[in-house]
Amino acid sequence: MRKLAIVLSALVLAGCGSGGFDGVYNMPLPGGADVGDHPYRVKAQFKDVLDLVPQAGVKVNDVPVGRVEKIDLAPDGWTAEVTMLVNGDVQLPANAFANLRQSALLGEKFVELGKPKDASGKLADNAVIPLTKTNRNPEVEEVFGALSMLLNGGGVAQLQNITKELNAALEGNEQEIRSLLGNLNTFVGELDKHKAEIVRALDSINRLAGTLAQQREKIAVALTDLEPGLRVIAEQRTQLVTLLQSLDKLSDVATDTVNKSRDDIVADLKALQPTLTKLVESGQNLPKAFELLLTYPFPDEAVDGVKGDYSNAFIDLDLNLGTVLDNLSRSRQSPLDGLLPSQGTPLPMPNIPLPNLGQGTGSGLGDLLGGLLGGGRK
Repeated sequence: MRKLAIVLSALVLAGCGSGGFDGVYNMPLPGGADVGDHPYRVKAQFKDVLDLVPQAGVKVNDVPVGRVEKIDLAPDGWTAEVTMLVNGDVQLPANAFANLRQSALLGEKFVELGKPKDASGKLADNAVIPLTKTNRNPEVEEVFGALSMLLNGGGVAQLQNITKELNAALEGNEQEIRSLLGNLNTFVGELDKHKAEIVRALDSINRLAGTLAQQREKIAVALTDLEPGLRVIAEQRTQLVTLLQSLDKLSDVATDTVNKSRDDIVADLKALQPTLTKLVESGQNLPKAFELLLTYPFPDEAVDGVKGDYSNAFIDLDLNLGTVLDNLSRSRQSPLDGLLPSQGTPLPMPNIPLPNLGQGTGSGLGDLLGGLLGGGRK
């Protein structure tokens, strides 16, 4: 016993002389991971490290690759920062994740490092894994607490009541329920057959919604400008109702008139049938006649006789006033007869010859006016 006490005292003094003793956590544990000659450090931030302690294991795919060196408070003052010593031969990506796991139901805690699916880069010395890349498993106490809440205050106690009510609702209605399930199966099958059309309709609605969203300001302006018009319509509601009632009465009168005059209208249409038949029989003669009528006295055939861009015309115009007056003096009728139409008769175009001024007719008045005014033929 005395020799053992001396050995222990020597070990304690040797530890104090080599820089101090910080507790049992500084002592290497048997069976720990081999960190090699050139390990590197990795820091991971956790919201809660539970009862994780220094010297706990660090694993990759359940293989020990290092150990937890220390656990400190993160710089933000709210989270924990775990410093791990990892074997230098273990290569991890820069976006590696860290999970706090438990070896068994009541086993020790350890930190698991893993590679994500989109692994990239290389995890360097003193790299920090942020909170977004860390997580922890639920504790046994948490699982039992949730199970206790489910069994005591949850819905498990109501399962018996739910089962009884379902049995009461389904009892005696087996055929209806079976038919309902069959119809539901048919309905779901039809929906599945028209899945492409439904997807296309939803896509169209999505495009329509996008277009409406782009035109939101214009739609708002249109609705705002529509408000005064709606106000005017509301103010004139009485007049609009009166107008519609008057239109209803007018339609009744028109219907009654048409019904009463139906025989006459049918007779008129039958009487008009021969005329329309003759017009149809005329064929192309009627359009040709209209062409001649509208171009008289120069029909389309007269164009063939015109050479160049003008046409010569020779006209004899007799402006002898004496001859005109002499003819008027010998007439037994009023000069205005035939010029003025009678009542109810359309105005005709008079055919008055122009006198040949300057030629005597034997009348003294004519010769006198012809000598005074002169005359000739042009």
